[in-house]
Amino acid sequence: MESELSVRDVLTTEYVGVSESDTVRGAVELMRQERASCVLVVRGSDPVGIMTEWDVLGVVADDHEPSDTTIGDVMTSPVITFGSNRSLTDAASTMARENIRNIVVEDGDGVIGLLTQRDVIAAAGSFQAAMKPTRSSALEESRSTDERVGQIAPESGEETESTLLPNGGDEYTTQGVCEACGTLADALWDANGQLVCADCRTV
Repeated sequence: MESELSVRDVLTTEYVGVSESDTVRGAVELMRQERASCVLVVRGSDPVGIMTEWDVLGVVADDHEPSDTTIGDVMTSPVITFGSNRSLTDAASTMARENIRNIVVEDGDGVIGLLTQRDVIAAAGSFQAAMKPTRSSALEESRSTDERVGQIAPESGEETESTLLPNGGDEYTTQGVCEACGTLADALWDANGQLVCADCRTV
């Protein structure tokens, strides 16, 4: 199995940045232009909050005027940040535990992007598609398995020579007749090109 995906592999590197003093209406206009579900609130280069589409719905539900409401009044703060090398599994678990849909991703130079719930879902869908076998490969695997089973265990009533299978070293676990003394033995060993029983093997 390939190594696990990291946050860096799937994050959204382009995000909308705003300040706390910007209005909700202005942020909504940016969100519509960029088709973004949230805006990252920054103070200088430091992320201090996130405003999502759900926060905007709260403004409307509370009968606040978006043009008079600042982002600082409605943003979610503080933000949850992840290093870019953290695993996608860790990020998904954190989202579920904290009931959030966005994680800020940082490296040594600061913010490099956002990991959204959509990114996680898209990555999971791609992984499942890659792991799902095609019909032809599944049939081939089934055929291959049947062939192996057929070699090991012929159908009952069919008279065929036993297929001897090694079980580590030179031991053969299939019951058969010793080629040296002619007795029926539960286990045979390869000795100088002959399949022999335990007694003949020690001679």
